[in-house]
Amino acid sequence: MIWELVYKIGVDILGAWKPYTFPSPVDVAKTLLTLIEDNTLAVAVAASLKRLFIGYAISLVIGMGIGLLIVRYKYIDENFSSLILGLQTLPSICWLPFAVLWYGLNEEAIIFVIAIGSIFAISIATESGIKNVNPLYVKAARTMGARGIKLYWNVIIPSALPSVVTGMKQGWSFAWRALMSGEMLSATKGLGQVLMVGRDLADISQVMAVMIVIIVLGLGFDKLIFEKIEANIRHKCGLGRRI
Repeated sequence: MIWELVYKIGVDILGAWKPYTFPSPVDVAKTLLTLIEDNTLAVAVAASLKRLFIGYAISLVIGMGIGLLIVRYKYIDENFSSLILGLQTLPSICWLPFAVLWYGLNEEAIIFVIAIGSIFAISIATESGIKNVNPLYVKAARTMGARGIKLYWNVIIPSALPSVVTGMKQGWSFAWRALMSGEMLSATKGLGQVLMVGRDLADISQVMAVMIVIIVLGLGFDKLIFEKIEANIRHKCGLGRRI
C-alpha cells in the first residue's frame, strides 16, 4: 500500500518521475503473472537453482577444507590467512574475466563464479569457529583419550558448528550475488538472463519482478533450511531459550 501510494503521488500528482523509471506494484504483479503463465519464470528458477546448488556444494566442501587446514597447520595459518581474508573482500564480478578465459561463456564459468564467491566466507567462518572453541573442551577430550580425527569429529567440529552455520548463511548470500553476476554475463536461461532482458527492453516492471522472486527464494531457503539448522544446534547446545 505504501509502495502504491508513493507511486501515485510521485507519478500522477507531482510528476516527479516517469512510470518507466519506477513501476507500480500493480504493474510488477501483472508482469510476474505473465512470467508465470508463459513458464518463463519456472524455467529460469529451475536453471538458476541448479547452478546455485552445484556451486554452493563445491564451496562448502572446499571452504570447510581450507578452514580446517588453516587451523591444523601453523604454516598455512601464518602465510595464507591474510590472503584468504583479502580474497573475501573481492566482489564476485571480479572473477568473471578469469571464468570466461578459463571456461568460456558456458555453465562451468557460472558455477566457478558461484563457488569462488562463497568459498572464502565459509573458510573464514570455519577457521574462526574452530579457533574459538573453548580450550577446556579440548583438554577434557584429550584426558579421555581423544586424538586426531576423533578429537575433531566428536568435540571441535560440533563446538564450532554455530560459527560454521553463520558462515554457511553468509556464503549462501554471496553465492546468490555471484549467480546473478554470472547469469547476467552469459546469455543463458536463468533469473539473471530474465533480469537482463528486462533491462534491454527498458521494462522496469520485469526487473523489479525478478528482484522480488530472488528475495522470496532467499528468504524461503533461509527459513526452511538454515533457520532450522540453527535452532537444532542451539537446542543441542542448551541455548534454545532466548535471552
